[in-house]
Amino acid sequence: MSADAQTAGSRRSSETGFAARTGGGYSGPMPDITIVYEHPAWFLPLFTGLEARGISFDAVHADGLVFDPADTRPPAPVVFNRIAMSSFLRAPEHPIFFAQALMAQWQAVGARVVNGADVLAIDANKARQLALIAGLGLAIPATRVVHRAADLVAAAATLRFPVVVKANIGGSGAGIVRYDSADELAAAVADGNAPDSIDRVLMVQEYVPVRSGAITRIETLGGKYLYAIDVDGGGGFDLCPADVCLTAPGKAAVSVVQAHPAPELIAAAERIAVAAGMDVGGVEVMIDDRDGTPRFYDVNALSNFVADPVTVIGFDPHDRLIDWLADRIVESKA
Repeated sequence: MSADAQTAGSRRSSETGFAARTGGGYSGPMPDITIVYEHPAWFLPLFTGLEARGISFDAVHADGLVFDPADTRPPAPVVFNRIAMSSFLRAPEHPIFFAQALMAQWQAVGARVVNGADVLAIDANKARQLALIAGLGLAIPATRVVHRAADLVAAAATLRFPVVVKANIGGSGAGIVRYDSADELAAAVADGNAPDSIDRVLMVQEYVPVRSGAITRIETLGGKYLYAIDVDGGGGFDLCPADVCLTAPGKAAVSVVQAHPAPELIAAAERIAVAAGMDVGGVEVMIDDRDGTPRFYDVNALSNFVADPVTVIGFDPHDRLIDWLADRIVESKA
């Protein structure tokens, strides 16, 4: 990374309260791990835990970040990508696609990148997620993928209504709208009111009536089961269970309880995580009330973990995440 673009690592971040850099380059001793993030509050438990463990880290905000494609120096032995797909909701000049190039660069020059470029590419593509899941022989909601809103009505012709139209890149329920009839969908398309996606890829999908009203989010770490929660959004689509999501202004009430998925669902989620190359993240599944089929529908490589985890699931998953990251740091230095 170009030294002339750097900001001193000792500068305190007004967003996180931790030492942070917001430009390219690095100076001084190389940290054990560099964390690239966008949301100003989501990763405070991670930063606090790393600091308590004495693990040296750089918390690098994506805004202002510059990299030189010819630079062969990684910023740290381990890099942790924490760029959220919902970042486009907070800034039109979001870092989603930039981060894919950046993580690929750092991996190419020797860093162990956690949830790297290949994972980002899947995280940022719901159509690819569904194809990956279906390729493993697992059930998904019936779905059609288009790149023009004008094609949504024809694409939905072989589906059962109601349907939902989804943005290929979403987050916190953004870009999801339910339509109860073909006429309702056609009117939305004609009026220019159908959802859009920042990559111009859309999906129309059968609306799945969820048994008991709750979806199950199965969190994984290193391709293995970490914990699971049932999330009930009262019929809404914003099911983010983290602290900063649950307290967001205007956020609809969300019920979150510990889940105990059947062994076959846990095994399926682990297979999905491994196939996606995902180091840490969640896999979401819902039980179709029409026939009892578990339908996997989302892979989320940015997990904020559940709010009040000790109360909900009996432990703080950040502790296990930091243990896992510490092992990766040791491996990277071997």
